[in-house]
Amino acid sequence: MVHALIIGGGIAGPVTAMALRRAGLDATVFEAYPRGADDAGAFLVLFANGLAALAAVDADGPVRACSFPSRTVEFLGDTGATLGTRPIAGPGDGPSPRTLPRAALHRALREEAVRRGIPVAYGKRLVGTAAGPHGTVTAFFADGTRAEGDLIVGADGIHSRTRALLDPAAPGPRHTGQLTVCGRTRDTGHRVPPGTYRMMYGRRGFFGCTTGPDGTTYWFANVPGGELSAAALASRTPGRWRRHVVEAFADDGTPAAAIAAATGDDIVGLNVYDIPSTPVWHDHHTVLVGDAAHATAPNAAQGASMAIEDGVVLARCLRDLPDAGRAFAAYERLRRERVERVVALSAAMAGRVARSAGERRERDADVERGMARDTAGSTDWLTGYRIDWDARVH
Repeated sequence: MVHALIIGGGIAGPVTAMALRRAGLDATVFEAYPRGADDAGAFLVLFANGLAALAAVDADGPVRACSFPSRTVEFLGDTGATLGTRPIAGPGDGPSPRTLPRAALHRALREEAVRRGIPVAYGKRLVGTAAGPHGTVTAFFADGTRAEGDLIVGADGIHSRTRALLDPAAPGPRHTGQLTVCGRTRDTGHRVPPGTYRMMYGRRGFFGCTTGPDGTTYWFANVPGGELSAAALASRTPGRWRRHVVEAFADDGTPAAAIAAATGDDIVGLNVYDIPSTPVWHDHHTVLVGDAAHATAPNAAQGASMAIEDGVVLARCLRDLPDAGRAFAAYERLRRERVERVVALSAAMAGRVARSAGERRERDADVERGMARDTAGSTDWLTGYRIDWDARVH
């Protein structure tokens, strides 16, 4: 049986392993962190396309169990006036988007993979690879151990070591000129109606929030800012991030500043990166999935869903085509155009901070026009994407 070495145990890694198992291939997941990156990030949204991709390999149940649905998005201008409301996933059938902590998604996917008999090894940071005899490949880890398999799947995120080994000239992540701060609190007096995301276009940033069934309000703020060093990120306290967000939205007529001010220490701030295009996705024994191949800024909230789609499509290609090289080429053909379009869309959504009153009026009018286009079905390509597991790949 073909054995895949999957580098990375976040989102793409366990999903790819489960999809490969369903396709009749074996896999082991190697995670760099000692116990998994359970403290990384804050929360995320899985849209209908990501949930449908999980359902294609019967893995959506555990994710639904630790998440809650959202059906509506409401937009506010910086004065607090409502710009409009629409279905969050656009028109058509399909599951409602689900909100959950990123750590909960990591755990749910890894635990489901282990339940299916897929080994997950921790503390395995990739440092090198080498082709072996008879078409095998060996992965070398920082702790001195190694593993041998038939192919390597790089699911190791935006700062992928697999990508660098595959193509030393590969472009690195591009800082988008944006910082994202995420938080959650039960202390705020501003609770969003059930099943609703409230999105606020401020004078100096963008703020979104939703309230879960347990009364926890999850929020994020996208604000312009230069790239911070690893040391600067590590030293910045929750209190400093809180003040940063409160100051960014203090002059607006929205509840954004009050929600941030009511949040305790459950706040994290991050640099925002993307990778518009990765020239080399694969060679004859290694392939990239998820952020390792096509990192996207969080504005379109599609990063996790794209990673899940990748894993399922890759498994279908390896199931149906006679060798890894052909399977990898088919996978790239099926995925590249779509994911690069999503990266471009998300990057374009970052540029809506308007500083003058005239700019803000034009932005608000553009948001209203955009909602009318979305209602007419212009985003069907994004969330309406479905993977037919039973269809053969040629």
